[in-house]
Amino acid sequence: MGDWLYLIIGIAVVAIGIVAGLVTSGRRRRPSEVPAPTRRTDVIAPHEQPADVPVADDLLVEEPPAPTVEKPETTASRLVRLRQRLAGAQGGFGRGLLNLLSRDRLDEDTWEAIEDTLLTADVGVAPTQELVEGLRTRLRVDGSQAGDAKTVLREELVKLVDPTMDRRLQITGADGHPGVVLVVGVNGTGKTTTVGKLARILVAEDKTVVLGAADTFRAAAVDQLATWGERVGVEVVRGAEGGDPASVAFDAVREGADRGVDTVIVDTAGRLQNKAGLMDELGKVKRVIEKVAPVTEVLLVLDATTGQNGMSQARVFAEVVDVTGIVLTKLDGSAKGGIVIAVQRELGVPVKLVGLGEGADDLAPFDPGAFVDALLG
Repeated sequence: MGDWLYLIIGIAVVAIGIVAGLVTSGRRRRPSEVPAPTRRTDVIAPHEQPADVPVADDLLVEEPPAPTVEKPETTASRLVRLRQRLAGAQGGFGRGLLNLLSRDRLDEDTWEAIEDTLLTADVGVAPTQELVEGLRTRLRVDGSQAGDAKTVLREELVKLVDPTMDRRLQITGADGHPGVVLVVGVNGTGKTTTVGKLARILVAEDKTVVLGAADTFRAAAVDQLATWGERVGVEVVRGAEGGDPASVAFDAVREGADRGVDTVIVDTAGRLQNKAGLMDELGKVKRVIEKVAPVTEVLLVLDATTGQNGMSQARVFAEVVDVTGIVLTKLDGSAKGGIVIAVQRELGVPVKLVGLGEGADDLAPFDPGAFVDALLG
């Protein structure tokens, strides 16, 4: 009987201990039935927490970082830098001409060499003949005026590049409409990059801008343009991959009009000039845009290194969309600066912008005098 009594007493003591532990645990949790949140970075911000959920004092809250908006270089400062770079790229062509014109005697062999130099630089046949005739008239064949060769050559080249052409960008509209810049060209010329760089120029001039990513056939082009937009703080209107480019262009211009921005720049797919269907589509893009606002500028982007092949591209695009200005990219990678003269003569429209590098601010307005000075070194 004594053993049973001790066993019963032992079981009772154990039971009382278990009950006491449970009661104590319950008391510790009663002030809040919600466990303290785990420390983390992707939680809701404190001001967004539901009213019945307490916020721990040590809760770490991180807002997503805002995209860094860059401050583009001003037009004046980029012109200085680009002139220096252009001189390095194009000086060989001009110095070759000067060496020929500075010979003691300007005989027929010399004039033929001058013509060959100009043709090799993609100046074109008609402009070359015009330049040689002007030089012959102003410099006596016996070379007695060779000391003035550089001055004469500069003046004749500037005349050929034609400083009278209006090179201003038509970036503002009328009657409350935004300016609409349509950017066209074949793949590989730097078209999408040019759109982004042009946006930087306008932002540096305190213009408001919307970009239209109408190159819907290349997801990479749309993403690239979105990145440019983030860098300078401008909105990019984009559509579904493979969608209707005209629809995206229309939406971009309408968005720009609704927001009252200064300029809408529309990037288009790089189209091969021998694909009639794609060229017809480009015409459609322009017509659809003009249901919202007139197109104020059509910029054709050409790769300066392609030479005469770029001329054939220029002709076809001009027939489809009435090109108003030329952008020459990669001019720093070509010694054939004569393409400036040839394309202007072919289309009757001016080179308005030149690209001279991969940098974000390596695009600047074209200046005939500065270009010729760079040619002559």
